[in-house]
Amino acid sequence: MTERTTATPEDAIARNLNNVQDAIVAACARAGREPSTVNLIVVTKQRSPGEIVLALKHGVRHIGENRVEEASQKFGAVRDQLPPGIEPPVWHMIGHVQSRKARDVVEHFAVIHSLDRLKLAQRYQRFAEETDTRPRVLLEMNVSGEESKQGVLAADWENSAVIRQSLWEFVARLVGLSHLQIVGLMTMAPYWSEAERTRPVFATLRKLRDALREDFPQLAWRELSMGMTNDYPIAIEEGATMVRIGRAIFGERSK
Repeated sequence: MTERTTATPEDAIARNLNNVQDAIVAACARAGREPSTVNLIVVTKQRSPGEIVLALKHGVRHIGENRVEEASQKFGAVRDQLPPGIEPPVWHMIGHVQSRKARDVVEHFAVIHSLDRLKLAQRYQRFAEETDTRPRVLLEMNVSGEESKQGVLAADWENSAVIRQSLWEFVARLVGLSHLQIVGLMTMAPYWSEAERTRPVFATLRKLRDALREDFPQLAWRELSMGMTNDYPIAIEEGATMVRIGRAIFGERSK
């Protein structure tokens, strides 16, 4: 009689990572893209340093955190638990940031996905100058129009001259911030049980990125951070270069 072995947390994370990577490859194939053009950002909100290390052991390079306070309790612990030969992760701030937390974000995060106002950009610039760093920054756009979503209002930007002008003025003010590398756009789509409904949201963000790239060629517009567990294959089909996935890798959060 064969003994039944119980899957460990590491086994589950490894299996889930393989499933996500397979789905990324399949979505890229449908879109005629190379899988190397999509970076997986593993979202570790409410996940322990130990769980993060398990993901890093299985090839994850990019870790996304939503809250500065929570992330600050993980940096040292993750570094101390890393096995030999495993590099520290690239930390991404993907959540809304209060201005008073700008210094901490610049100090600890290489990539910031959620810039949505000029005051915050100016604070990032100041602290980046002080530390002689140049964080990569994405502008968070609310293209769905949902009131519950953060981001610069960009719903109906293609048809509203007022919204378009406001967006273009915002980006123009960022051009002179020498220590911020503006590399693209981010959005959060509404959560729908029918994931296909998110496609127009992602397509709209891609079109906005392309329009901004045409008018502001001095900035790098290579990144589109869009798509989460519920809808990331569709986001990839619409051009996502970064997908932010937590639940499909770690399972449901306890709260």
